[in-house]
Amino acid sequence: MRKYLSVFRISFAQEFAYKLNFILWRVRNVLQIFLVFFLWDTVFSDPGRVVFGYDRAKILTYVFGILIVKALVLSARAVDIPGEISSGDLSNYLLKPIGYFKYWLTRDLSSKALNLSFAVFEFFFLYILLKPPFFVQTNPILIVGFLLFIVIALLIFFTLLFTISLVPFWMPEAAWGVQFLVIVVATEFLAGGLFPLDILPNGIQKVLSYTPFPYLIFFPIQVYLGKVSGAEAFKGIGIALFWVVALYLLMRYVWQRGLRVYQSHGR
Repeated sequence: MRKYLSVFRISFAQEFAYKLNFILWRVRNVLQIFLVFFLWDTVFSDPGRVVFGYDRAKILTYVFGILIVKALVLSARAVDIPGEISSGDLSNYLLKPIGYFKYWLTRDLSSKALNLSFAVFEFFFLYILLKPPFFVQTNPILIVGFLLFIVIALLIFFTLLFTISLVPFWMPEAAWGVQFLVIVVATEFLAGGLFPLDILPNGIQKVLSYTPFPYLIFFPIQVYLGKVSGAEAFKGIGIALFWVVALYLLMRYVWQRGLRVYQSHGR
């Protein structure tokens, strides 16, 4: 346990070594919130309007919730795994008494801690600047449910990203493109990072509900807003936990297969 605490501290400090990348990531998130905020603020210019089951307070709470949930779920250092495989630096870890999965999960947690601290600051800055109405959840059961789904979302994204990051075992040059497709396209669009998914046609919603993506952003915020019934919540937990287990098993399988073809190029 002590060695992983050391990894956490070192990784947290290393985040500041790439200040420009970190700043650009945070600026991108803030600008995205600005764009989405003004879009929905225009749609709900009438305070009494209700669209897709959202009033003005709930839709703007959803928009601001994206900022916090993305900081907790989508910020990750596991994006660096392909570089270590391609360069041969992976060999350094295979020779050390440290679990590679636990090592990267610890690094991810350090990244999430830093991003969350900045997201909270940005949240209050935008709140003071834009002064939106907010929906405040007071039901402790729903708050606990929201936190539970955040933990599940974190595990889904970690196992998904880790698995995708193992592509360089076979195609060293394809890793960035695959990561971009998953992180930017799938996790932003299909996870509800741009708009709530329940504005889509029912058929599309039903199909998406059986994929892991809605449980990264959309579903946790829905739980917080109280828009998920008890039966839907239990169904959501079941599907989300299924994906945690399935992606974990897939991750270990791809990892074992990858090690068989790993040739430590560059070392």
